[in-house]
Amino acid sequence: MDIQLRFAVKEDCPRLLELINELAVYEKAPEEVTVTLAEFEDAGFGAQPVWKAFVAEDATGILGFALYYTRYSTWKGCRLYLEDFIVTESQRGKGLGKILFERVMQEARDKNYNGMTWQVLDWNEPAINFYNKYNTQIETGWLNASFNKDQL
Repeated sequence: MDIQLRFAVKEDCPRLLELINELAVYEKAPEEVTVTLAEFEDAGFGAQPVWKAFVAEDATGILGFALYYTRYSTWKGCRLYLEDFIVTESQRGKGLGKILFERVMQEARDKNYNGMTWQVLDWNEPAINFYNKYNTQIETGWLNASFNKDQL
């Protein structure tokens, strides 16, 4: 596999949204992806970017990505938050996820963050098994809470 890792650029956004939708289908929530391409591009490459991403590609195009941002914990300090981490289905099990994940870990080390956090669905055994290879601490007891735009 001749894989290149690089930071995402604005022109990657349409493909990243395709992969986001692929992930949403896998997670049984395709209707939950409501961000528009314009909103996504602005959030990553506008006047006040809030996310960065690494993309993994070969000669055929982008096969996966890891999107992250800085999270501040009053208990732990600055931490890298891994928002989305996906390898397209046809490329899973070939080591691409390991390459991407370890690059994100290196980014957290390079920035001298106090750690890295993310979420995984409790039924996603392949992902849990992957993360367990890194001695991940998977927490229990916390429930996710949110408002949608109308509720704000």
